[in-house]
Amino acid sequence: MRSGDKSSHRIGHRKRLRKRFAESGIRGLQDYEALELLLTYAVSRKDMKPAAKALIRRFKGISGVFAADIHEIEEVEGIGEGAAVLIKLMHALMELCLKEKTIQRAKLSSPEAVVEYCRVSMGLLRDEQFRVIYLNSQNEVISEEIIQEGTVDQAVVYPRKVLEYAIRHKAVGFILVHNHPGGLLRPSKSDIELTRRLKSASEEMGLRVHDHFIITREGYYSFYENGLL
Repeated sequence: MRSGDKSSHRIGHRKRLRKRFAESGIRGLQDYEALELLLTYAVSRKDMKPAAKALIRRFKGISGVFAADIHEIEEVEGIGEGAAVLIKLMHALMELCLKEKTIQRAKLSSPEAVVEYCRVSMGLLRDEQFRVIYLNSQNEVISEEIIQEGTVDQAVVYPRKVLEYAIRHKAVGFILVHNHPGGLLRPSKSDIELTRRLKSASEEMGLRVHDHFIITREGYYSFYENGLL
C-alpha cells in the first residue's frame, strides 16, 4: 500500500472510531479501540492500534494503563511523551471528577461515593497510603488529607497529625482510608490497633471516627460493617 493510501486509510479509520463513539459512547468500542482513539489526539500521523494493544497487554487492562507511571508508559513502543502525558492527564481528570462529586454530594448515609473515589485514586497505588476524609456536622465531606505515604508493607500514622487536620478544617468527624497494594482485604493487627488509638483520641476531643476503609483494586473492607468500629 502506498503512503498516500495508508494515510487515507488511517484517517478513515479514525473517523469511523469517532463516529462510533459519538453514536454509541464507550459501549460502541472495544477497550483497545477506546484507548486508540484517545491516543490519536496526541499522535496525528501514526496508526495507534498496535500501541494501544501493547499498553493494555503490558499493564493488564485499561485501569492498569491509567495507573501506570508516566515513564513506564513512555517505554511502550509507539508511545511518546505527548501520548503518555495525555494518558496521565485523563486519569487525573477522572480522579478530580470523582473527588468533586464526593466533596459535593457524599454523605455518610451513602458511603459508596467515597469508596468509588478512593478506589480510583488509591486502588492501584504500589505503595501504601493513609488518607483521612473530614466531615462537617451534616456528614458532608469538607476536605481530604494524605496523612502518610509509606512502603508496600506499612504506613506509619500519627494520631496527633490526624487530629490537627480535624481542628484546622473544623471537622466533627472523619473517615480513615488506606490501601493494601498486595490486594489483601483484611486488616492487620497494626491496622486494628491504629484504629482503636484514633477512635479513643478522637472521642476525647468530641470527634467521631465514622469508618475505616481498606482499599484494593478488587474491592474494599469496612471496619464499621465488620463490627470493628
